Amino acid sequence: MVAIIDAEGAVLGRLCTAVAKRLLNGEEIAVIHSEKAIVTGKKDMIKAHYKHEREVGTYRKGPFYPRMPDRILKRTIRGMIPYQEPHGRTAFKRLKCYIGVPKEFQGKSFEKITAAEKHPADYMTLQEVSQFLGAKVYYG
Repeated sequence: MVAIIDAEGAVLGRLCTAVAKRLLNGEEIAVIHSEKAIVTGKKDMIKAHYKHEREVGTYRKGPFYPRMPDRILKRTIRGMIPYQEPHGRTAFKRLKCYIGVPKEFQGKSFEKITAAEKHPADYMTLQEVSQFLGAKVYYG
């Protein structure tokens, strides 16, 4: 059974810590609406941080940082689990992140993580961050 978590309006870090703990406990998780998760802080600071993440490293060796919002969410969760160890690697394989709601999950009940719900004054959605980074995707 897959736990379907709705990321709409959830703070990125809080959402990812909750998901990472559940993955390490053996759950299989699908995160939907990953483009609607929010990153708190002033827009200039957020843009500078993610621009720096993209520019670090070389084009041949990495580290490579994604532009797409579902990939940014997945990368953030990856940073919270020991993915280079066997139990962390298997936990990371149990995670799926989606932009919007895929057809297989339409009509099913979604779970909200209440600990991740916060409405700060200054924030950006992952959709805005990914568009700033140059992602070319249609958010239907």
